[in-house]
Amino acid sequence: MYPQAYVDYLHYFHCERDYFECHEVLEEHWKEKEAGERELHWVGLIQIAVGLYHHRRGNFNGAKRMLTNAISIIRTHSSEIESLALDNRRLIELLENQLALIKRQDSYKSIDLPLTDESLLSSCMTRATKENLVWGAPSDLQNQSLVHRHSTRNRDDVIQERLAQLMKRQQKKEG
Repeated sequence: MYPQAYVDYLHYFHCERDYFECHEVLEEHWKEKEAGERELHWVGLIQIAVGLYHHRRGNFNGAKRMLTNAISIIRTHSSEIESLALDNRRLIELLENQLALIKRQDSYKSIDLPLTDESLLSSCMTRATKENLVWGAPSDLQNQSLVHRHSTRNRDDVIQERLAQLMKRQQKKEG
């Protein structure tokens, strides 16, 4: 009923608090459609993860920008957000509370997305249990690999893909 990428996003968001991976998995899903057909509500969810990632790292400006954008998208695309079993009103409230922390430059606090589909929640919790993870556990702020994921990951595949795309563009120009 829900895209697997979204279910994976929920898993990374609530079990591992791996917001970087949340971004990766949903961005890949979002980009499956052609540029003019991409659905903006996915960007809102991506920006929530990126905003929380920045907040956790103490990048208050980046966090503020991302969550402000996410709130705007979620307000505009409420029916799409609700079709993903998220309580739109409650989600905006949670994000506004997080944004208030950011504006005061208070410490990051984990939040849970307000799911409304009990069967989705149940299947997510079952997956967490099978993987020996705890659904809704707070972020491990001592885990530097998690907190600074962007600087510790292997980007060889990204670099190779960029080079391949550059070569394609050069060949089009020449041909």
